[in-house]
Amino acid sequence: MIKQIPNLFTLANLFLGCMAILYILQPGLTLTVSAEGENLVVLPERIMFAGWFIIAAAVVDFFDGFVARALGASSELGKQLDSLADVVSFGVAPGMIVLQFLRLSYAQDAGGLDTSILLLLPSFLIPCAGAYRLGRFNIDTTQQHGFKGVPIPAAGLCIASFPFVFWYATDAWIIDLLENKFFWFGIILLISYLMVSTLPMLALKFKSVSLKVLLPFLIIAGIGIVTALFFGWLAVPVGFFAYVGLSLAFKQTHS
Repeated sequence: MIKQIPNLFTLANLFLGCMAILYILQPGLTLTVSAEGENLVVLPERIMFAGWFIIAAAVVDFFDGFVARALGASSELGKQLDSLADVVSFGVAPGMIVLQFLRLSYAQDAGGLDTSILLLLPSFLIPCAGAYRLGRFNIDTTQQHGFKGVPIPAAGLCIASFPFVFWYATDAWIIDLLENKFFWFGIILLISYLMVSTLPMLALKFKSVSLKVLLPFLIIAGIGIVTALFFGWLAVPVGFFAYVGLSLAFKQTHS
């Protein structure tokens, strides 16, 4: 029974991912009227619940591995369950968030609510890339101290932050950016590429602890804190891309 405890954490991760999808789909885009009497298409604030569920899934995802090691209960079943849960929580759910933002972007145009579903399908490149990334990771034995390609939880958390960025933004340029379809196509292509690539990425797995090893993580934390002070939740995607950039800059450290 003890050996099943880590699997319960993994299934909790999956459950939270399913809850995120539920909140992404309900109620979807809504039509409202502005103070000037204009019809507006808006993204309901409830989509932020999806972001919280994805964040909670990431916390549980961290602890399932920790618990498995603590109990000596690591297993091949647990490894496969973890990947299946991650595809849902950090692939499908974030992909659905992008789909809703794409719908919102098209809705800004005349007749945008009648946009063909085909134009929204690129959103599903994210879960597909994530699944490929996980499948490759499961058969690769050379990633003990660093990752090849961006881990799917990092990509998922980056996307999960965008509803918070959108709702708490105080600068018009941020709203305009998140209502731009070309921004979202760029995010889809970039994040999908980063996951399927073999670019060396930093991991919290150290052969030894020293200032040189910890330096990139300290820089990422510093960038995140400064960005949060001025732009709030925008610190999450900024921190994500700082992580990518510093992973490449410090690649000799963890290769």
